[in-house]
Amino acid sequence: MTGQTTVRTAVRVHGRSAQRRALRAMLDALPTHGGRLLLAGEPGLGRTTLLQWAARSFRAGPVLHLGPGPDVNAHLTAGQLLDTLRAAAVAAPVLVCVDDAHRWDAPARTALARAARRLSTAGRVGLLLTVASDRAVGPEFARLPVVHLDPLAPARAAALLDDVTDGAAAPAVREQLLAEAEGNPALLVALVRRLSPAELRGHRPLPSPLADAGALAEAAGGVPTGPSAQARDLLLTVAAAGEASDGSDADAGLVRDALRRLRPAPGLGPGPGLGPGLGLGPGLGLGPGLGLGPGLGPGPDLGPGPDLGPGPGPGLSLGLGPDPDAEPLPEQLVLAGDRLRFRSPLVRRTVHATAAADRRRAVHRALAEALDGGGHRLTALLHRSWSLGGTAPAPASADRLAATAADGAVPASHRLRATAYARAAELTADGARRAERYTAAAEQALLAGRPERARPLLAAARDRAAPDAVRGRAELLRGVTELRDGPVGDAHQSLLLAASLLAADDPAEAATAALAAADAAWAAGDLPACLATLAPEPPLRAEHPSHGPATATGPAVRTAAAVVHDHRVGMRALLEGRLDRAGAPLGQVVRRGRTGDRPETLLRSAAAALLLGDVDAARSGGARALAAARQLGSDALVPQALEYLAYAELRAGRHPQARTHAEEGLRTALRAGQRNTAAHHRAVLALAASIEEEPDAVARHVTAALDTARRHGLAQAATLAQWAAARADLGRGRPFDAADRLGLLVLPGPGRGHFAVWRLAVPCFVEAAVLAGRDEDARRVLTDFADWAAFGADPQAAAQLARCHALLANAEHADALYRRALDRHDEAGGDFERARTALLYGKWLRRRRRPREARGRLGAALAGFERCGAGVWAAQARDELRALGAAPRDPGTGAGTPARLGRLTPQQLRIARQVAEGATNREVALTLAVSTRTVDYHLRKVFAALGVRSRLELARMVGQAERAEEAQAAQDARGAGHQEKTGAQP
Repeated sequence: MTGQTTVRTAVRVHGRSAQRRALRAMLDALPTHGGRLLLAGEPGLGRTTLLQWAARSFRAGPVLHLGPGPDVNAHLTAGQLLDTLRAAAVAAPVLVCVDDAHRWDAPARTALARAARRLSTAGRVGLLLTVASDRAVGPEFARLPVVHLDPLAPARAAALLDDVTDGAAAPAVREQLLAEAEGNPALLVALVRRLSPAELRGHRPLPSPLADAGALAEAAGGVPTGPSAQARDLLLTVAAAGEASDGSDADAGLVRDALRRLRPAPGLGPGPGLGPGLGLGPGLGLGPGLGLGPGLGPGPDLGPGPDLGPGPGPGLSLGLGPDPDAEPLPEQLVLAGDRLRFRSPLVRRTVHATAAADRRRAVHRALAEALDGGGHRLTALLHRSWSLGGTAPAPASADRLAATAADGAVPASHRLRATAYARAAELTADGARRAERYTAAAEQALLAGRPERARPLLAAARDRAAPDAVRGRAELLRGVTELRDGPVGDAHQSLLLAASLLAADDPAEAATAALAAADAAWAAGDLPACLATLAPEPPLRAEHPSHGPATATGPAVRTAAAVVHDHRVGMRALLEGRLDRAGAPLGQVVRRGRTGDRPETLLRSAAAALLLGDVDAARSGGARALAAARQLGSDALVPQALEYLAYAELRAGRHPQARTHAEEGLRTALRAGQRNTAAHHRAVLALAASIEEEPDAVARHVTAALDTARRHGLAQAATLAQWAAARADLGRGRPFDAADRLGLLVLPGPGRGHFAVWRLAVPCFVEAAVLAGRDEDARRVLTDFADWAAFGADPQAAAQLARCHALLANAEHADALYRRALDRHDEAGGDFERARTALLYGKWLRRRRRPREARGRLGAALAGFERCGAGVWAAQARDELRALGAAPRDPGTGAGTPARLGRLTPQQLRIARQVAEGATNREVALTLAVSTRTVDYHLRKVFAALGVRSRLELARMVGQAERAEEAQAAQDARGAGHQEKTGAQP
């Protein structure tokens, strides 16, 4: 270790917002009653940091830090400890902090846990404990409420790295540090401390391995060990098996076989015995004694294991019955069925790295021998390569690894293939071939949804001596990585470079890179760059050189190349406004998707269908792409397939289905490290929530989407998120706010929204602008929207255009325009947009004193909104119906009007609610389509009827009445649940 970099102390806690909320809730409650909380996490995740944050944040009283006394034999009982804490809290609330409570001896832990369980009635004492989760949490703490610490998310880890290095790390070094730390703050700091300033800035090569034994042991708080040589061998074998595992666990049978080879019984040769105490027997799967240990409970009964003969000494043996002298399973491990795993990934890595090199090689050799002939060819080759030790060139081993990783007939996950390619690259002497194998490893890591692993592999692939085809492939992968999780402007340039490098040797792959560059320009909202990237290309060749088994020339490759070509031609024609030339090539892409089975081809099919406005084909293509990606284990493509599905459902007006797909897409995108894709899913979620009665959900998703969109240049996601915020304003009766937001998106100017999205928001803007008295602004955008409707790419646009004209028309023409709009909705389908038109038509009819017709339209609008889950718009329809004298039942509350406001007329109630939300008389008049004098008149009546003298008193009364109504509804719901459980009749 060089140890030359001075690491700054982090100036703030990074991430941990959920954990801090839980801590804050306990601290805030201490002035009235006691509380207790257990913080659990693996070493290095920041338990002590959070404990210190809580101590600094507590201002209501003293903070006591409790630790075991110097006399280990003098223990307080639980009652004595509780009395001591009560006495300390007489004058003020007390926070008691206990760090690393797992290090206390058993009697002290028992007293502490018993006192903690009784704190809820013990007065104003808060007890905050931390324990390490790299071993089983003691049973004495099992009943305490637990807050778990997980590894930091990539963005939070990156912020911590910038904090402790003052942003000095070179980009490539930064990527490798983040990948090696795996979200562990202590390990990240230890890695930075290991580097010299020149290494940190990228002026000198990084040490290899970057996460060495010293850094890992520092983060883990020491070198994990077992109570005996046999237990230490077991720990090392499980750790080594995990190096070539798809997850964090290992097959217990494989571990058993490897240990038998590692420690053969005397005189029996390899295989018959396991040495003292390590075997598979009844109940635990790793011998009668390598079990869960005292106090942790029995394991599942797996039945008797085979009698493989006695071990060479006392302890565990591979017998049929339990051995009273058996050694328990090391506390770092847990056995679940036939799988063994470390409780802490950091401890697993530390065990492997700190083992003696010769013993580590012996374990890998034993694992390779145990795997030979068992159908695990790639895993066996990996362990055999690690048994060689070091990174000295081994061409034969490297070639076998690479060839097996490239063989599609060999069963292996993308993650395992990435590991194999990377190891083959380490053992390769030739620079060009090494770069090619690092690139292949990065591609597999991306397909596995591990961009944090792909980035350092791509950095390692940089070799100026490599051929253009290899460099182009690496640049293509780098661009795709940035497109999903980085600034899309950078992605655009990387993909253009990839296209130029690949043009001579692999024109089909160059076309793929160019189309991906157009995708990046599209995401950025850069229309000129998009058109330039989609410039006419040379005619498609039937054959092209292949660069590996994954892209061998064949029908599937030719189909994929044709899809890229047609999509490119059709997309350019569409952006140029030449629908006659766009329909044929894009339609061909859609048709190929009906018979294809490759997720990339199916994704292009769904995208082409969305461009053409064929939402049914888009939904079908997205669903097929999702199924294909899942079947192939391509975790990187699942979020994108869900994105297309969510957009298609949204365009079809199926908001609940869009929300379902976007919620799953958000989860998978975050797991795969795709923040850009996650931002698109958040925008869809915001749009779905904007029609429901969830303003907090809208604000949350909009804020998160815009946070990523602004930093990464995602104009499309930003436009969708801002549209969602404005539509939520419009639904809640705030047309002025909605018009202000939407005006920035749809009116001409430098701030106009994304070129392919802003037109979708025009109908909302026209409605908001008319209600806000901005008719001229509304008319300014209708010409463009009429062209969009004629274009035919949006099935709802024709009906929406007729509705917009109706809003701006005089009374003589509006009636016919509303009817025309409803007819167009019947042709296009979609409950939400049709219900919006019916609502506006019903409002117009009510103002024209045509109550019978208005009631019919408003009733249809209410039914449509309820069917598609548009709660906030359904509330508007109910208010309009009440204004006509009807009293529709509100399914959310079970009553038409709050009891305290029941003395008001329907019109007075609507005005009271608007004023209570802060609207001025003029805003209320525009929203309700009445004069300001009418609002003044009704407001005076409201004040007199309720006995209030100010708008503030009115707002307070409305709020109290609605809270009382919500409480009554909750009580009714509980009563209904009780009747259902007991069978009681009302």
